[in-house]
Amino acid sequence: MSTEQFEKLQLIEPILRALAEEGYEQPTKVQRAAIPELLEGKDLLATAQTGTGKTASFALPILQMLHQRPRPATKAAETAEPPPSRSLLRSRGRKRRRPGLSTGIRALVLTPTRELAIQVDDAFRAYGRHLELKTAVVVGGVPSKSQIHALRQNPEILVATPGRLIDLHNQRVVRLDQVEMLVLDEADRMLDMGFVHDVRKIVAMTPATRQTMFFSATLTGEVGRLASDMLRDPSRVEVTPAASVSDDIEQKVLFVQQINKRELLKEVLKDNNIERALVFTRTKVGAEFIMKLLKSYGVSTDAIHSDKFQKERQRALAAFDQGEIRVLVATDIVARGIDVDGISHVINYELPNDPESYVHRIGRTARAGAVGTALSFCDAGEVAMLEGIEKLTGHPLTTVEDHPYHSSFVAGLLGRNAATRTTSPAQRLRKRSRMKSRGSRRYV
Repeated sequence: MSTEQFEKLQLIEPILRALAEEGYEQPTKVQRAAIPELLEGKDLLATAQTGTGKTASFALPILQMLHQRPRPATKAAETAEPPPSRSLLRSRGRKRRRPGLSTGIRALVLTPTRELAIQVDDAFRAYGRHLELKTAVVVGGVPSKSQIHALRQNPEILVATPGRLIDLHNQRVVRLDQVEMLVLDEADRMLDMGFVHDVRKIVAMTPATRQTMFFSATLTGEVGRLASDMLRDPSRVEVTPAASVSDDIEQKVLFVQQINKRELLKEVLKDNNIERALVFTRTKVGAEFIMKLLKSYGVSTDAIHSDKFQKERQRALAAFDQGEIRVLVATDIVARGIDVDGISHVINYELPNDPESYVHRIGRTARAGAVGTALSFCDAGEVAMLEGIEKLTGHPLTTVEDHPYHSSFVAGLLGRNAATRTTSPAQRLRKRSRMKSRGSRRYV
């Protein structure tokens, strides 16, 4: 298999060999734009829609630069703060702490979720299989013993979620004062999840001379301010407009009364063309409910959300990836950690409160050049959310009316055929409810 297009990016032979073994033939747009800039040592600010190959765009140059710049001979342990003496601790009436286990990390990648961290770590291992570079991953929600053991092996590359990384740093298990390259992957999602203070704290722990790579689907508000604070004269890479949706995704909306959503989902899944479906809910409780409901219908299903143990989430993802289950139910907090090929449909059982989450949800389908379908169930209380989504993406969703639970009432709230709308969907809903309560036969 030829990797001639990657050779033009000045990647070294061991990496090219690994890419060929992974089946890569030509770089994506973001890879063609980002890799040369990073190999020159520049900071990078990149916006690109999900599924465009962002991981390889930073993993490949990091691997190459670390390989070409071997670790300094000075051992991390030599610069570690020595533990207090026994006599000093005894005089203070405290037990002796274990010696510091600090290790110097050269490349640090921060991700918002455990699933994404594990996938990024897997990518580094795959692309760097012919290089003598060690990687490690530290994430919350699982015991830290094995992670501490991995850090003791003195890895060059660390992929981490912010909370667990700060915890291990406070325990003197990991050092960040030798970081040469720092990556913020899915930065906007990290901030959405409330990690902004943790991220800023971690960034402050790294050297000011580091090379920084900032990847985000959007650059508004706090995300833009964080990028401005972190980056020094960065190169800009913008493959597609922020919050854009792939043309390979067919977006449809099904208007339905909230009480009929369960039966609509059952009806939709009767379609054999839905080979592998990802169903999104807004809450963990909702995800569990839908999973149990579909199982009662005889549909092979599992669910992942933040209350699940890491082993449970990985087991569910593996079963979904291997085709052992047909439907996976998920919440937004894990949406970006789902990187499974062959997802034919994304079904928004509940529309997200944040329009940008819609973009990330449906970006799970139509990956790696495939095509996909996004179906969104919209009830009366979600019309405003739908309007926000259409405004953000600049793309009106196609209405599907030929299903047994279509609600003309809900569809009418959107006012698709009205020349102007002077009232909000919520106001129109209240007005129509008052008319109905007064005995109007129009809505009977």
